[in-house]
Amino acid sequence: MSAPTTKPTVTEREARQVAEAAREQDWRRPSFAKELFLGRFRLDLIHPYPLPADEDAQRGEEFLAKLRDFCETRIDSARIEREARIPDEVVDGLKELGALGMKIDTKYGGLGLTQVYYNKALALVGSASPAIGALLSAHQSIGVPQPLKMFGTQQQKETFLPRCARTDISAFLLTEPDVGSDPARLATTAVPDGDDYVLDGVKLWTTNGVVADLLVVMARVPKSEGRKGGITAFVVEAGSEGITVENRNAFMGLRGIENGVTRFHRVRVPAANRIGPEGAGLKIALTTLNTGRLSLPAMCVGAGKWCLKIAREWSAAREQWGKPVALHEAVGSKISFIAATTFALEAVVDLSSQMADEQRNDIRIEAALAKLYGSEMAWLMADELVQIRGGRGFETAESLKARGERAVPAEQLLRDLRINRIFEGSTEIMHLLIAREAVDAHLSVAGDLIDPEKSLSDKAKAGANAGVFYAKWLPKLVAGPGQLPSAYGEFKHGVDLSPHLRYVERHARKLARSTFYAMSRWQGRMETKQGFLGRIVDIGAELFAMSAACVRAERLRRDGDHGREAYQLADAFCRQSRIRVDELFQRLWSNTDDLDRKVVKGVLGGAYEWLEQGVVDPSGEGPWIADATPGPSTRENLHRPIR
Repeated sequence: MSAPTTKPTVTEREARQVAEAAREQDWRRPSFAKELFLGRFRLDLIHPYPLPADEDAQRGEEFLAKLRDFCETRIDSARIEREARIPDEVVDGLKELGALGMKIDTKYGGLGLTQVYYNKALALVGSASPAIGALLSAHQSIGVPQPLKMFGTQQQKETFLPRCARTDISAFLLTEPDVGSDPARLATTAVPDGDDYVLDGVKLWTTNGVVADLLVVMARVPKSEGRKGGITAFVVEAGSEGITVENRNAFMGLRGIENGVTRFHRVRVPAANRIGPEGAGLKIALTTLNTGRLSLPAMCVGAGKWCLKIAREWSAAREQWGKPVALHEAVGSKISFIAATTFALEAVVDLSSQMADEQRNDIRIEAALAKLYGSEMAWLMADELVQIRGGRGFETAESLKARGERAVPAEQLLRDLRINRIFEGSTEIMHLLIAREAVDAHLSVAGDLIDPEKSLSDKAKAGANAGVFYAKWLPKLVAGPGQLPSAYGEFKHGVDLSPHLRYVERHARKLARSTFYAMSRWQGRMETKQGFLGRIVDIGAELFAMSAACVRAERLRRDGDHGREAYQLADAFCRQSRIRVDELFQRLWSNTDDLDRKVVKGVLGGAYEWLEQGVVDPSGEGPWIADATPGPSTRENLHRPIR
């Protein structure tokens, strides 16, 4: 038996069909963000701001106290950065602490933390070392525990979850050298052979893959008589014969992560290790990411908190022209941005996490927005911190220490955060993913109208259904509570947040009208208007963040927990956010998208090659994409399990 050596040839339409089939098709529970994109401001879905149960909070706080002590006494972030490796004894200590099993049920030996406290733990440990945060997140948010929790058999849970809770590190293997966000072209195969599957292929950017004990591997099962086939998920023992970690990758940031290239050559995997049915792999991956994505913005919250601390301490100590730099408006505006954005981002993450715990709402859009917004805003906050620090922001912590100053790793944070705009769905892919969910209601009733392959009778039926839907929906976008001066008056306590909520309500309707107009204008070409769709999503993200910030401020006020200050921060954030929203709305229709497309064609056609003259290219030799032809490995196995 030999493995296929050719990559799947996939058309654009086929690729879209694969992605569409992997989506959750139904909306069984309400979604605040989905309603927001439809022009309906459902404040009742998020207000009052939900809180964890007392028992969950007590268990979570007890673990956070232990984890904080561990971070302060056992983690040397500078050493991890210097050696580009997390010391084995630190990983062993995390295992003893139970940190590998934060999200695993207690009956399997885990800690059974809620999503809220799991995220708080990641923010804490990620502030000590982003590399450790990435290790724990990759293990629990997308590695073996989460897909087994949601889709595994009872036997699989009993076999693997106790190991994952205490001893075994897991990794998630989807990406390949020539396959990123287009999984329809997945080349790794899993060929049925008796009671096993035989895996062949190469996986790239396998976070935790170098040290993992267990892997979740996505591979294509060939379609055959009696077999549906398709992309399928497997739990694979990392030490299995035929698995070779061929490279430990190095990056501009997160230098301590164990990320590699893994080759599979005739690796036998028991059929009992298949997660779910054949062909369900992508659906499992995407569903896992619905809550798994929250771990990344949680660590972005931790980054924002640290940026605020350093900005406050430094800008009070550093004087220019007779006063602290914080009191100069150019610097002060940056500090205000960091403080207000950190408050809002924490509101978004905590709100989404608590909704995930309560399972009252469908949070697939909220989690995606949190990932998108958190990764972009954290990068901006870190960049502003570097600017506030000036030359010291560009200088390494080691260099600062060597010449007698506080070793503040601002430049490291900037490098470490950069990957978050790419991890678990790049910003560009997140725009498209969220946009698809945002227009789902429209496509459900009118999708056949713009599908060129549908018959005239199908289009006529779709037209009738669309007429009924829009006859009811469009009139509701004309007026709403946002036009009433007294609406949301319960959010007025010294500082008045009610105008911001009225703004959200009005602009949610405006957002829905803009989306409808665009669909009417471009119809089947709508999916190619990625610039427009990205701005639609960014507006929705800002409106969601404003809503979360306001309801969190009100919750803190009612609980007597820094309520006055929370109102001030929410007010500052909303005023900053409204400026961004107004600009985004303007750019929906006034932009350079068409001109940009012409320039791109010119660049690709060589029309501007003359512009590249006058430089040398220091890049090395080699192909743009490494060869990933299946076959035996010719390289040393760098797999290094930590025991």
